Amino acid sequence: MCGIAGILGKNAKSNVIDDMLMVQHHRGPDYKGKWLEEGVALGHNRLSIIDLSNNANQPFSDKTKRYTVVFNGEIYNYIELRKKLKSSYEFQTSSDTEVLLAAFIFWGKDCLKHLNGMFSFAIYDTKSKSLFAARDRFGVKPFFYHKSNNSFYFSSEIKAIHAAGIKKKPHEEIWASYFAYGSYGMPDETFWEEIYQLPGGHYLELKNKTISITKWYVFEEEVKKFDEKIPFNEVKEKYAALLKNSIELRFRADVSVGFNISGGLDSSTLLVFVNQMEGKENINAYTFYCGHKDYDELFWVKEMINTTQNPLNKVLLTVDHFTKEIDFLTHIQDEPCGGIPTIAYSKIFKEARKDDVIVLLDGQGMDEQWAGYDYYLKKNDQLIQGMKGSPFKKNVLSKEFLSKAKKPSYPTPFENELLNKQYRDLFYTKIPRALRFNDRVSMAYSTELREPFLDYRLVEYAFAQPYEYKIKNGIQKYLLRELVSEYLDDSITNSPKRPLQTPQREWLGHELSDYVESKIENLKDSDFSSWFDINEMSNEWQKYKDGDNDSSFHIWQWVSLSNLIQ
Repeated sequence: MCGIAGILGKNAKSNVIDDMLMVQHHRGPDYKGKWLEEGVALGHNRLSIIDLSNNANQPFSDKTKRYTVVFNGEIYNYIELRKKLKSSYEFQTSSDTEVLLAAFIFWGKDCLKHLNGMFSFAIYDTKSKSLFAARDRFGVKPFFYHKSNNSFYFSSEIKAIHAAGIKKKPHEEIWASYFAYGSYGMPDETFWEEIYQLPGGHYLELKNKTISITKWYVFEEEVKKFDEKIPFNEVKEKYAALLKNSIELRFRADVSVGFNISGGLDSSTLLVFVNQMEGKENINAYTFYCGHKDYDELFWVKEMINTTQNPLNKVLLTVDHFTKEIDFLTHIQDEPCGGIPTIAYSKIFKEARKDDVIVLLDGQGMDEQWAGYDYYLKKNDQLIQGMKGSPFKKNVLSKEFLSKAKKPSYPTPFENELLNKQYRDLFYTKIPRALRFNDRVSMAYSTELREPFLDYRLVEYAFAQPYEYKIKNGIQKYLLRELVSEYLDDSITNSPKRPLQTPQREWLGHELSDYVESKIENLKDSDFSSWFDINEMSNEWQKYKDGDNDSSFHIWQWVSLSNLIQ
C-alpha cells in the first residue's frame, strides 16, 4: 500500500515530482523513490508490507531497464503467479510488485485478468515511449489524472496534482449535484475541474500525447458464467470455501495484521473466518464507540468476541478528537467525506498504527452482494430511506447554482430490478463512496485496509445467485445468515442490519454547534456564497438547532465545503 505519482511531458521535473510525493507522504513513509528520464518522472511513497527489503523499493525496473512500474496496493495471489512466471522471468525480489511487472511483461494487458488484488499502477515502456496504467475491478485503490497541453499527471491523491501546479477550481456541476441529490459524481469524475479518476476495472494508455481508456472488467459478462441454478447447500459450501480463501490471501504480509469489527452480521462473518485460519490465533480486533447508548454497538461486539476471545481494542471517539482531527482529515480526503462516522473510523487506524498493526481487514461489500439494504425490498427506491424529511435542502441553494445540478442516472444492464440495484451500489454509489472514504482515512495514518468480501470471485458468485438465496420470507442476506449460524448464536446471526451510526445529529446541533456556526459564517464570507440563499441557510440552521434534525446530511455538506475551501 503506497502512493504513486507521475508526470509525462514538458513538466516532468525532479522538483515537481518531489512536491507531489511530499503531500502524500502519509501514504508511504518508509521510502520515497523517483525515476527520471527526458520527459518522464515517476514517483513512489512506500508503505512496506511485503518484502520489506530495499530491493523491493519503487519505482521498480526489470533487468533490461525497458519497463518501470509504480504500484499502489497488493496482488494477493502473487505467490501463485510467481510460480507460473518463474520459467520466463528471473526474479530479483520476493515482492508482489515484481510479480506484477513480470505478469505485464509476459501477458501484456491480459495480465489484469490474472490478478486477484487491489491495485492502481502505471508502467512506463522506454522502448515504445508509452504509459500503461490500470485500476482494480472495484476501484479499491485510487488513480487520479490531469491532461494539459504539454503534460500528463497522475497520482494517488488529488492534492498531489494540485501540488504540481494545477489550479484548484471547483467543478460546479458536481458540487451542485452533491448538494441537490447527494451525488458524489460518476466513476470518472471528481469535485475539481480538469481532474479525473480512472474508473475501477479500466485501464489507460498514453502514447504520443494521446489518451485511450478501456474497460477491462465487464462484470455483467462475468456473472453470466453462473446461469445454472445450483442447490442451496452446494452454493453455501462453495461460497464458504471462497470466503475462507479470500481471507487467507489477505493475511499475506510481512507485518502485523488485525481486523475491524462492529456489531453486525458482516463483522461476525469476518470474525468467524479469521479464527478458522491455522496459526492466526489472537488476532487483534478493533472497534470504535462514542459513549452514547443510542448508537454504540459494544454490547453486540463483546457478545461476538466472547465466542473467539480475540484481543479487543475499544477506541473511544470524543468531540475533542473530532475538533482536533477534522481539519487534517478534510485535507486528507480532498473531497466531501462521510461525516462523523468517517472521522470515528479514522481513529481506529490511528490506534492500530500505535500498536504497530499496519494491515487491517474490513467487512465492506456483503450488503451489495447478498442484498442486505432495506430498500432492496422496495419498488423504485430512493437512495436514502426511512427519513421523515428530505436530507437534501435544495431551498438553501441559489437558483443559478441549483440549475447546474443534474439528478444522477445509472445503467440498468439487467432485466431484474434487484440486480440493477445491487449493480448500482457496487459500481456507482455505496461501494465507490465507502472505498474512497476508507482509503483516505486508513492511509492518513500509514495503515493498509484490505477488503476480503470484495474479492471478485465472491462478489460475482453471490451476485449471480437467485433471489430466494438472498432474500427469503423477508429475511435478507439469507444464505449468509444460514452459513454463519453454524458458528454463532441466533442472537447474532438473526440480528437486523444496523447502519454505522454516531451521534452526528446531536453533536452538530449541540456540542459542535459553535464549530458548525463558524463554518457557516465562513461560507457566507467566501467566494462560494453565491451558491447559496444565505437567508434560507440561516433559517435551516436555526431550525436544526431548535430540534428539526431528522437529517444532518445538509449540515455536514456545509461543513465539508467550508473545510475544503479554507
